[in-house]
Amino acid sequence: MAGTPERIMADPATERLLTGATVITLIRTAITLVLSLWGAQEGSLTLLIAGLVVYWVGDSLDGEWARWFDCETRIGAVVDMMCDRLSCAAFYLGLVWLQPTGFFSDEPMTWIALPVGVYLFEFMVIDMYLSLAFLAWPIRSPNYFGVVDRRIYLWNWSRLGKAANSGLFAVLLLVTGWVWLGLAIAVALLVLKCVSLGWLLRLGLPIPAVAEGEGPAPKEASA
Repeated sequence: MAGTPERIMADPATERLLTGATVITLIRTAITLVLSLWGAQEGSLTLLIAGLVVYWVGDSLDGEWARWFDCETRIGAVVDMMCDRLSCAAFYLGLVWLQPTGFFSDEPMTWIALPVGVYLFEFMVIDMYLSLAFLAWPIRSPNYFGVVDRRIYLWNWSRLGKAANSGLFAVLLLVTGWVWLGLAIAVALLVLKCVSLGWLLRLGLPIPAVAEGEGPAPKEASA
């Protein structure tokens, strides 16, 4: 996996909320949210897709900015995760809102909420837990989880893994309009995330050692 030890390992001295990367994250999330809500209000698939494109492009840009200008932080990684899920939920809930009339093809798609529901559960619950697990190790973000477990990293945070996890479902659902294909992909992603979760739980999450004299004082025994 690419990256020098200095880039991979977190540095408490550099941790801060506002960096160029997190500013981009917050701006692209606000734009995505506005476009998605506007699209749902106006019944416009074009606005919804514009919001999705802003989310995807902005998500790539903030990560590249953080690497280009050496401002990757653990705080920024967590903010990015939360904003990704807000953007994702705004788009897919807007899509379900517009969907009942059979928006994408001549065939009615009244059950599009089913694959969307499975996907949101996978992305916003299971994947969120997996993504936050990096905090148990002194690394900057899940992008460097390969130093902990390469198998989990490759399936979840490599470039190919990220593309399959975040883009495949939306693209095929929008292009084909096939609910059952979307459901199959969502279920496959859910299985992948559950398998990854099993690997993570077997790996174990380390608990930071408590230095002597730290932590809560012991309770006195009652008489």
